Amino acid sequence: MDLINLVFVFVLAIFLGFELINKVPSTLHTPLMSGSNAISGITLVGALALAGSDNELVSMLGAAAVGFATINVIGGYMVTDRMLAMFKKKEGGDGK
Repeated sequence: MDLINLVFVFVLAIFLGFELINKVPSTLHTPLMSGSNAISGITLVGALALAGSDNELVSMLGAAAVGFATINVIGGYMVTDRMLAMFKKKEGGDGK
């Protein structure tokens, strides 16, 4: 593919993603976050495969991708856990 087609697909993905996320009701944000964490896990597996490459540049980029994907997965699960904690009932019998 040439550069123009790649930029077109990238810009189209940005607009599509923005529209899809805006249409999601707030009750579905937690399951959506969990699904995107699973996708980030797949990205992490691909980055690990690149990090083991024989090419030095590809290996360095793969190692950087491993770092960024790991941060994304851990941060996503932390946000998901925090969101789920907001829905838990508080302890105590006085209704507070």
